[in-house]
Amino acid sequence: MFQKATKAQTFLRMALMGPPGSGKTYSSLCIAEGLGKKIALIDTERGSASKYAELVDFDVMELAEYHPKKYIEAMYAAHEGEYDVLIIDSLSHAWAGKGGVLEIVDRAKGKGGNQFNAWAEPSKLQQELVDTILRIPMHVIVTMRSKMAYVVEENERGKSVPRKVGMAPVQRDGVEYEFDVVGEMSDATLHITKSRLDFLQGEVIEGPGTQLGQSIFNFLRN
Repeated sequence: MFQKATKAQTFLRMALMGPPGSGKTYSSLCIAEGLGKKIALIDTERGSASKYAELVDFDVMELAEYHPKKYIEAMYAAHEGEYDVLIIDSLSHAWAGKGGVLEIVDRAKGKGGNQFNAWAEPSKLQQELVDTILRIPMHVIVTMRSKMAYVVEENERGKSVPRKVGMAPVQRDGVEYEFDVVGEMSDATLHITKSRLDFLQGEVIEGPGTQLGQSIFNFLRN
């Protein structure tokens, strides 16, 4: 049976991509502050998020192994803990980290499996991970590392200087299209590259923070 579509039960799915040091973790925490009072963070970056503990109030679970099932278990733990917002920092390790999808594939190949068979089970795990992110009833922000590149730009004094920029995220090709809002981080500036929230289309936001989270929350609820 069809029913009237509303935003009343809509939760955000947001992805922040960028090279190391671009501001993904802190920005995700600040945005989360505007989305809800109770914030959980899955940390795969060896405790790096906890450096912001005096600036943002959140609970953390550190993962030492990055098998997709570990992420899924942590997500359900956040749901059972009745958190408003879940940050996954970062989703890249589920793909290219210890115990991640690529390592599972390599192990299968090492046992004599062919290319097709080696990918069969890891692909199911990857899809289960993405499906869990999409359906769990809370706001979810994920960070993804992107491969680094440098562009040469002219600064205010007319001198050519290199600037670090991100490229494709370290994750399965096309995973970013699953999210409502996708942005690239560079020098603590967020460039929105995709948004199902029309007021964010093409926006460039310096120092994205609590106000952005509040704006998204209000959009989803009104």
